[in-house]
Amino acid sequence: MDYNICILITLMSGFSTFIGSFPIFFKVKNEKLIIAFCLLLSSFVMLYVSFFDLIPTSFDYLLEVYNVFYSILLFLTYIVTGFLIVKVFDSDSNNSSLYKVGIISMISLILHNIPEGIITFISLSKNIKLGISLTISIVLHNIPEGIAISVPIYFSTRSRKKALLYTLIASLSEPLGGVLSYLFFSDVNNYLFALFLSVTAGMMIYLSIFELLRKGFYYMKNKG
Repeated sequence: MDYNICILITLMSGFSTFIGSFPIFFKVKNEKLIIAFCLLLSSFVMLYVSFFDLIPTSFDYLLEVYNVFYSILLFLTYIVTGFLIVKVFDSDSNNSSLYKVGIISMISLILHNIPEGIITFISLSKNIKLGISLTISIVLHNIPEGIAISVPIYFSTRSRKKALLYTLIASLSEPLGGVLSYLFFSDVNNYLFALFLSVTAGMMIYLSIFELLRKGFYYMKNKG
């Protein structure tokens, strides 16, 4: 497929994250209930993506480069690194708790979307059928990931502009991955993919369990 079309499709895929900002335009009677629903939905999607997409894919990439023992060692190291990155940011942040959830979500998703954009671009350029199938899958899980950024940012700041801006930044990181793949196509390797994906998986698992789920259940409990 033509590289320009690959970039365009990758851009459209990334824009689906921006679509996740739609809940902030609806007026609701019980804001805590919508916050809880959005956070819990986002956390379940991120956990699913981490355990059934990022982790298996990153481990397979490592196995193509190293033996089983060394692959497991590297994989666990990167997962823990992802945990620690979010934990350090979490403990050092002085922002309001809900705002912090949105910022951590944005950072995690940027790191997730860049290699995702690279993979999408390569898949489209090599096998159009595989690339389109992968793009549809990415679009479906990008929307609730966008919700994880926009909803906490909006309800903590009451600024739609900030919520849209931060969600847009995360959205553009996916086509950025496609551009990087186009510019440095020969430098893309399995080890780099594995590193990005496993670190991101660690970040997203920590974010889902200790931020999104925890805050989601808190707002659900105190929705009245």
